[in-house]
Amino acid sequence: MMYNDACGERISRLGFGCMRLPLTPEKAIDEPALQRMVDDAMAHGVNYFDTAWPYHGGQSELAIGKALARYPRASWFLADKYPGHQIASSYNPAEIFEQQLKKCGVEYFDFYLLHNVYENSIGVYTDPKWNILNYFREQKRLGRIRHLGFSSHARPDTLERFLDWAGDSMEFCQIQLNYLDWTLQDAKAKYDLLTARGIPVWVMEPLRGGKLAALAEQDAQRLRAVRPDEPPAAWGFRWLQNLPNVKVVLSGMSDETQMADNIRTFTSGTPQTAEEAALLADIAEGLKNALPCTRCRYCCDGCPMQLDIPMLIHAYNDLKFGSSMTVPMQMDALPEEKRPSACIGCGACAAVCPQKIDIPAALKEMADRIASMPSWAEMCREREEAARKLKEQEHKE
Repeated sequence: MMYNDACGERISRLGFGCMRLPLTPEKAIDEPALQRMVDDAMAHGVNYFDTAWPYHGGQSELAIGKALARYPRASWFLADKYPGHQIASSYNPAEIFEQQLKKCGVEYFDFYLLHNVYENSIGVYTDPKWNILNYFREQKRLGRIRHLGFSSHARPDTLERFLDWAGDSMEFCQIQLNYLDWTLQDAKAKYDLLTARGIPVWVMEPLRGGKLAALAEQDAQRLRAVRPDEPPAAWGFRWLQNLPNVKVVLSGMSDETQMADNIRTFTSGTPQTAEEAALLADIAEGLKNALPCTRCRYCCDGCPMQLDIPMLIHAYNDLKFGSSMTVPMQMDALPEEKRPSACIGCGACAAVCPQKIDIPAALKEMADRIASMPSWAEMCREREEAARKLKEQEHKE
């Protein structure tokens, strides 16, 4: 197993993400299968396990806690997260944290994250009324958290604003990073910002929810022509291995075959060459099918609604690829009058666009697609209801 030194720990480069655990036909977590996967991981040197309050409707923490309890506590690192990103009427970090320790069956978390600091949640995390950061700083002082960090789907400017506010409290940061989002979600700017500040990077969505593991046949053939025995998923992982500040790559493995394949990739193999990375960059450009916005901002000057059109076009390109979470979160964070639905279709933007983009048509399509999707607030309510039902069940038992 490949390892990195980060936060004073020796951590396996491959981390087991517990958001997509194996399921039974009834859609419950398949605990025997999960235990076999944990056994395989531990046998091959994987020592980092990542869960969160909302994963699997609150069941992930329970399941991974049981699976890990069969091994000495010092032999594994467990990460959990505080759900301040979920829209709620109030936030009580102490209540959630105590429940998480109990559910996972541990006395401390090795790594603990503020979950998804982004445009709509930064106000929650920074609001002195909730005292979130100070509470977790105190838990770290008490030894109940060994390393404190955060995850984020935010734009780079929001990421920078949060880091300025948090000071030296954040030891690591988890971001969505892969060879497609390097440009599609401006992940390069986030990686560079964190690296410049000396903050090690943890990676989530290394394969874009599996999409980069299931490339179109013509793209897969291009990769096989260079490395005949390496599947597309391994290409994505090896691309990340070439970024020196990436310390942990989380993979949401759902079955034992995925676990075995990923262990193989993070155990042996030759580094990716510059030519191979360029091949992935070319494939990524083909995947985007993106509007060629250069962010010149000529379109913004004459917009009667004063929309941030380049930002909206950037989100539109992300949405076209199939983002299921990031774009709804970003749009929920905007005032109604700044969302794509606020476009009046006057065409002033398109008239001055050097790339000849039909901006009103793109914004209308974007608004229609977003209207047909559940909002981030609705997703949060569903998760809150699932957590409530779980709590009621626990009280009955």
